[in-house]
Amino acid sequence: MAAVKTLNTLNALTAAALALPGLLPISATAAEQETSLQYGHYQEGARQLFGETSKFKPIAVDTLEGNTAVALSDRIQFGFHYVQDTWSGATPITTAPLALGGNGGYTGSNSPTLSGATPYINGELFFDGDFNPMAITGYDANTSEPLFKKQTQLVHTLSAASPETRKQGNFTLSYEGDTSGLDVGGGVSVENDYNSHWGNLAGRLDFNQKLTTANLSLSYTESATAAKQDHDTVGYINTQAYQQYISHPEVGVNLLRGNRQDWATQFSLTQVLNKSALLEAGVGYTRSTGYMENPYKVMEIAFIDPNSQFLAPVGGYYGQVRAFMEQRPDQRNQITSSVRYVQHINALDAALHADYRFYHDDWGINAHTFTADWVQPIADGWTLTPSFRYYSQSAAHFYKPYLITKQAYQSVEIDPDTGDIISITPYNPALLPENFSSDYRLSGYGALSGGLTLSKQFAKGIRFVAGAEYYTHAGALKLGGNGEGSYADFNYYTVSGTLQVDLSALSVANGSHGAHHAHRAHQHGNAPAGVMFAHTLPKAGEVMVGSRYMYNAERSTLLHGSHRADDASVVKHACDGGQCSIAPSEMNMNMVMVDLMYAPTDWMTLMLMPQFMDMNMNLRPLEGAPAATSGHNHGGGNGYHDTGGIGDTSFYGLFKLFASPHHQLHTALGFSAPTGKVDIKLRDTHHEDGDYIHYGMQLGSGTWDFKPSLTYTGQLDSWSWGAQVSATARLAQKNAVGYALGDVFQATAWGSYQLLDWLAATVRGVYTRQGAIRGQFKPHLVHDQEVVTTVPGDADGDGVIAPGEVIEQISYQDVYEPYAVAGPMDLPSNYGGRYWDVGFGFNVTAPSGVLQGNSLSFEWLQPVSDHLNGYQLTRDAAINVNWSYAFYGVMLACNGFRRCRVGNGRKGLSY
Repeated sequence: MAAVKTLNTLNALTAAALALPGLLPISATAAEQETSLQYGHYQEGARQLFGETSKFKPIAVDTLEGNTAVALSDRIQFGFHYVQDTWSGATPITTAPLALGGNGGYTGSNSPTLSGATPYINGELFFDGDFNPMAITGYDANTSEPLFKKQTQLVHTLSAASPETRKQGNFTLSYEGDTSGLDVGGGVSVENDYNSHWGNLAGRLDFNQKLTTANLSLSYTESATAAKQDHDTVGYINTQAYQQYISHPEVGVNLLRGNRQDWATQFSLTQVLNKSALLEAGVGYTRSTGYMENPYKVMEIAFIDPNSQFLAPVGGYYGQVRAFMEQRPDQRNQITSSVRYVQHINALDAALHADYRFYHDDWGINAHTFTADWVQPIADGWTLTPSFRYYSQSAAHFYKPYLITKQAYQSVEIDPDTGDIISITPYNPALLPENFSSDYRLSGYGALSGGLTLSKQFAKGIRFVAGAEYYTHAGALKLGGNGEGSYADFNYYTVSGTLQVDLSALSVANGSHGAHHAHRAHQHGNAPAGVMFAHTLPKAGEVMVGSRYMYNAERSTLLHGSHRADDASVVKHACDGGQCSIAPSEMNMNMVMVDLMYAPTDWMTLMLMPQFMDMNMNLRPLEGAPAATSGHNHGGGNGYHDTGGIGDTSFYGLFKLFASPHHQLHTALGFSAPTGKVDIKLRDTHHEDGDYIHYGMQLGSGTWDFKPSLTYTGQLDSWSWGAQVSATARLAQKNAVGYALGDVFQATAWGSYQLLDWLAATVRGVYTRQGAIRGQFKPHLVHDQEVVTTVPGDADGDGVIAPGEVIEQISYQDVYEPYAVAGPMDLPSNYGGRYWDVGFGFNVTAPSGVLQGNSLSFEWLQPVSDHLNGYQLTRDAAINVNWSYAFYGVMLACNGFRRCRVGNGRKGLSY
């Protein structure tokens, strides 16, 4: 029996550390019944460009992750995990000699030059007799011949895309026996150009008096790539090796489709060594087949034609550089082995985790990973966890920064008499390697990272966690040296915040408050899910945590005011004197909000509401419309946009004005901080800087906003009702990019009926009025224009500047253009209006049992009538879902991980 207790203690300790942000996904080690919500941000540092200055911002990723595990019975548990991330910014698409000027030109010196909107992936290079790249530094004053110097520096060529969002959901169904367990799961991951789905099966067997545990898992994943190459890349990248994968859904667009399959299995043994330590060892095997390439990575190949070297420097060579889609093997076999040691330090009430992992594959990569973290409880429920990680890998055998081939890219035979082309002979693929890639992730390098996680147990079952990690990637950090050059070095950091609710502990925390919970929702008027600030907390010291989900959709039909608008009308009238060329066909908005409420007094409740948003829009060409303005790219033939990330953050004070057993009146006074981005842009194309993405796709208002409301609620027997008026007033005439959203006024009234002790039905009506957008996006930088001027100088190189002797001087100036209007979504006057809606829903409250204190409400909001400003899509429907958990001054004090005490005042329950 002592051995069993020891195992449970150590497993709980291990799980507590692994659940922290930055160590493993929060789904990996869910409690028996737990719900978690995590926000994370990833930010890369600027890449080293050696004298060139990129206009592209480094990669940034915003992630929202949710996890829920619920016990269906004593033996069966169901878990669901959801993750959504939106990324934008620049990423390397290839590696090339600096002299090629892939990021905007190289002058032969370290003087900064601004990179262009579109990277240069084709060009010409000069080499010396040893095939070292050479850069032109100037021209001979007498012969006008170019002057060369050896320039072997390599550099990543950067490119950027419009924001993209990935969504992933997976489930696990688990069975727990006395000495065994079985997990069955599956999931799907969806993004604009890559989808995958998978299934997995895992089993666990305990033996040796539960001191030893064996784990075996098997999974299968199937993935599909559907990557578009638009007019910015078609014609510039050689895709000859993938013609069987490519179709042409639109003129000037290549669609590359490829499928991939992954089989994986893993076996591990965990052994309890003593009451304070355990050891785990495991092996794994993965076989991947199919399309293994990254469709957005290219290899630069210099073609040196031995028969055409008249442009070559003396003793050197001239080469034409062409970009080829990378070619990887169509299969990969991967083997991993790992060992983990966990030691509980009794004297410090802490735990040490030390891990080593070895990886090998038949692409030639060998990798080592060392990880260590220290879990240190401090006091009063605080836990501090510093962590360290070192990683090193060798390069894949087909990795090269760039290639040189001694042949012509194409040979042209011309009739000497007529000048007509007789034949064109392309390059010989057999003279190129079978596989090649310049992806830095396949190079030899090392990486160091350090992190710190701080968690606080605020109440039984409620935990807040904050984490940060800094990572540095460098060739010099590779074990044994000989890693990739410093041009590939970069850094990033991550930060995250997590709210964890252990549902299995709530019934203990709530203690004798069952009767109070049974009537709490009814006392607050059973407000529909879509109503904000519907109630205050009744007593000082009370806390409520919750999460809201909101979904809005707009579909197909365009309205002008209240009437349907055909394409001809939209083309002619919806773009403020210009002609519209495109229009939205669909838009979806998802919002997740976290509700944090605390009552410092009986008459005041404080509330904090951070939020995470994602939106997507489909565009269509308008019939009879002109082509879209060249400076206003709407996806390069894509017709699909998405954005996502943290939105504006609101904070409020809720004040009771009147309260009786059947009626309550309170007001909320709040402000919204402009934490959501309002400067998101579409990707750059053809030397043109992309325009701002549409007003309605930005993540915030960009202004500080004042948000007051007045709410009345009442109840009698099984009936309850309420009404609310609220407003949003923008506190600035314009935000940092030149506009301000319209002010909002809303009035709503509702009623509900208690069908059962735990179930109520709701109905409500809503009127909303929102003003049009004020101002517009400010002019934006589109490109640099070369300006040539003459100044006095030594033009003939004799060392003397004669009267009237001048030289040309080249400078660059920024060229700005106003925000281009291509469709009704680009015009500020086409936003806002008057809206009437009716909503139907239900509220579920757990009055007792393991879920006591939890409330879940759902509402379907159906548009009844719209009177829109200008031309806009028809609103379809909205969904509101709200979960909350309230606890009543139940605080927790823990002595490390060994003993906790739950109670209100002096009395409590130990566990």
